[in-house]
Amino acid sequence: MMKSRALPLVIALAAALGAPSLAAESPGGAAPAAKPGHACFLASNADGFSAKDNHTVYVRSGVRDVFELTLFQPCIDIDWALHIGLRSRGSDFICEGNNVDVEVISPSPIGHQRCEVTAVRKLTPEQVAALPKKDRP
Repeated sequence: MMKSRALPLVIALAAALGAPSLAAESPGGAAPAAKPGHACFLASNADGFSAKDNHTVYVRSGVRDVFELTLFQPCIDIDWALHIGLRSRGSDFICEGNNVDVEVISPSPIGHQRCEVTAVRKLTPEQVAALPKKDRP
């Protein structure tokens, strides 16, 4: 009696698992386009920065990539800093998204301050070109 109940359950489970793959196929039979992944950069590869204000920092990584870091609270005098440090907990990679484990370390008149980053976003080449010259890293 157990076998007769198990077989329909296995068939239903197989149909449920197979249904999403059938629904995902396009009418032409081609697979759908994959979603782009989050852009990342290595903290050690950051080679320039600028601060728009006490809440926004732009970091250059490589020749073309610019990332916008949104800070949790004002980072006093970061727009006057000559250098900053980036500290990522867990990995040297800093990736796009919210609630990231990254800190910007900036000198201040009372010592180094640690400013938590709440969001990271990679700017498109058009967005970088639209930045005022003083804000480009």
